[in-house]
Amino acid sequence: MNKKIYVHIAEDHKIVIEGIIAVINNNEDIEVKGYFLTGKEVVDWFDNKKNKTDVLILDINMPILDGFDVLKRLRKNVSMPNIIILSSYNDVRIVEEMLKLGCKGYITKSNAGEHLITAIKTVVEGEIYFSDDIQKDLLKYYVDKKIPVGDAPDSFLLDSLTQREMDVLKLIIKQHSTFEIADILCLSISTIDTYRKSLLRKLKVKNSVGLAMYAIKNKVI
Repeated sequence: MNKKIYVHIAEDHKIVIEGIIAVINNNEDIEVKGYFLTGKEVVDWFDNKKNKTDVLILDINMPILDGFDVLKRLRKNVSMPNIIILSSYNDVRIVEEMLKLGCKGYITKSNAGEHLITAIKTVVEGEIYFSDDIQKDLLKYYVDKKIPVGDAPDSFLLDSLTQREMDVLKLIIKQHSTFEIADILCLSISTIDTYRKSLLRKLKVKNSVGLAMYAIKNKVI
């Protein structure tokens, strides 16, 4: 039997909190244990070392202390939870800053219903999660700006790719969808999904953003 995942919500609109709870209540593995209406309430609650949760769903626009301030203060806490940002903002610069401050996931409110459950389970497993729109924006940002991402000590991993996997990688970096890649390469969607999973495994990254950063770092594009 899987361990139940406990969640707290930090959001200043009760109607949004009710919507999040309604989504989570459809999954028996996850339980909402409480909520906060201000950023200060979040920090004060976690200041008590006995208070813990598996996942904190955090809005950026919070009264008294905003999401940035909450993250800055919680990162000093040894029992910092897995934090998923749930926000109306989709600016990649904000996403990057939140990641630097220690959040494990970022979902836009317009896509919350579709992604929330998967995001919670993913971050609990130690991985980072983005909703599709955020992942697409980050991918475009890294590719278009050619953001420098450091040295490339692991370029040898490219040698493990087949020619077809390399073809799929290049099309992913060009922001083609799975359907489009399948059409271009005259393969089935399920086959492309298999290649995508293989790329993630071989290149040791978590998502398409990771693939983009790896490709830039190793001059695939």
